[in-house]
Amino acid sequence: MPIRISKITFVAAIALFLTLVVFNNVTDYWSNFKFVKHVLSMDTTFPENSGMWRAMTSPTVHHIFYIGIILAEALAAYLCWKGTVCLFQSRQDITLFKTKKGPAVYGLTLAVLIWFVGFIAIGGEWFLMWQSQTWNGISAAFRIVTICGIALLYLLMPDGE
Repeated sequence: MPIRISKITFVAAIALFLTLVVFNNVTDYWSNFKFVKHVLSMDTTFPENSGMWRAMTSPTVHHIFYIGIILAEALAAYLCWKGTVCLFQSRQDITLFKTKKGPAVYGLTLAVLIWFVGFIAIGGEWFLMWQSQTWNGISAAFRIVTICGIALLYLLMPDGE
């Protein structure tokens, strides 16, 4: 049972983190919107780089991207909270516990995809965020991918208690 409780706690911790991320993105929309705007506009990448044709400078596109990120984060948070509840309710039965991991697995997987695909791959490589000294979120995204990835791997490990 201690391993199951530990796994539930990890999922709940990620759910809390994701909830706080969504809260911050909604309540401080314009500060965080600037990040998306500058990354998509590529206005702080190396001067005269040959990838500038990828830049998206439309404020409408910036808002669509940012709202999409917030909605994906909110869905990941919801799935992790749902997973926490499902796992907690089934903690006494190891067989049932194994079958109730679905929402948590989906939530953690979505969190990894948001920050790996969204921030590291698309933001970092397509929009060349790695070139910006001001609007570079790759190291923060890497930390989130690592933490969520470890939590996902831990959750998927056999519960053999």
